[in-house]
Amino acid sequence: MSYLIIPQSYKPLMTVQQTEQGIKLIKEFFQQNLSTGLQLRRVTAPLFVLKGMGINDDLNGVERAVTFPIKDLGDAKAEVVHSLAKWKRLTLAEYGVKPGYGIYTDMNAIRADESLGNLHSLYVDQWDWERTITPGDRNLTFLKRIVRKIYSAMLRTEYLINETYPQLEPFLAREVFFIHSEELRRLYPDKTPKEREDAVCREHGAVFIMGIGGKLGDGEPHDLRAPDYDDWTTPNEDGFIGLNGDLLVWNPILQRAMELSSMGIRVDRESLLRQLDLCGQQERKELYFHKKLLAGELPLSIGGGIGQSRLCMLFLQKAHIGEIQASIWPDDMRAACTKAGIQLI
Repeated sequence: MSYLIIPQSYKPLMTVQQTEQGIKLIKEFFQQNLSTGLQLRRVTAPLFVLKGMGINDDLNGVERAVTFPIKDLGDAKAEVVHSLAKWKRLTLAEYGVKPGYGIYTDMNAIRADESLGNLHSLYVDQWDWERTITPGDRNLTFLKRIVRKIYSAMLRTEYLINETYPQLEPFLAREVFFIHSEELRRLYPDKTPKEREDAVCREHGAVFIMGIGGKLGDGEPHDLRAPDYDDWTTPNEDGFIGLNGDLLVWNPILQRAMELSSMGIRVDRESLLRQLDLCGQQERKELYFHKKLLAGELPLSIGGGIGQSRLCMLFLQKAHIGEIQASIWPDDMRAACTKAGIQLI
């Protein structure tokens, strides 16, 4: 069985019909608040891209993309997207989006290598967003300001849901606590990265962990990141390395930390070259996306993804993401969920 948490005495607080209505309400309300707060306009996004152009995201750098041949292109291979970080930056350039403004889209993906569980599914749905910035915005102060805007949209959404469904009580912390992954390691030197996340989220409720991807003082990264979208090697004003991070909150149902968003200031020419060298992937410089970036044809940007099903799961106080979205689950996981009163779609 894949990793599964069964909360003690779990009982859904909403009917299936209320759940479906709640999902619609959350998605409509949150994306409007997100687009207003960050000055984003909605665009249409692809489900797949051509293989070999460097446009698809590699996430941690090891996940395999779902591929298929295209008959009318001589069986050229297409890949189902993992996310749209690089595609969005190309789109900012194509649409000529000015600094201070950006785009967002509904991203749907298949991640065949995902370890299935309460928070992880083969099917991924996100609000993927990207915003053009200036050279002066490439700092930690600006990153924190954007994180706070996103979290404010989450707080407003929670308020609406609690007003609509009184059986749901609010639980989100009022503010985000910021900490660098190296500070977190020093705070809990005997814990694994995931145990550190649980500990800091249990204490603070909502946490943004910065500097994801680079090696820490013990020689290990907090988590892996591909070298060609987030900037995780540029020093910031606190003296640490990295201009990206993960937004996590404490999930009272599962009693663990829950990641809602991964985001960051994107690589510029210097940090891309540095990170490709660190990862031994200099050959990527010959790919379509990377050539355009190195040639100065793409704008500086900040961006990320926000899990749609995860946000709905959190606000509707569900124990499993399969209560929000339709997907495929192992038979033993379905049986265990049914026994525990967790109704998977």
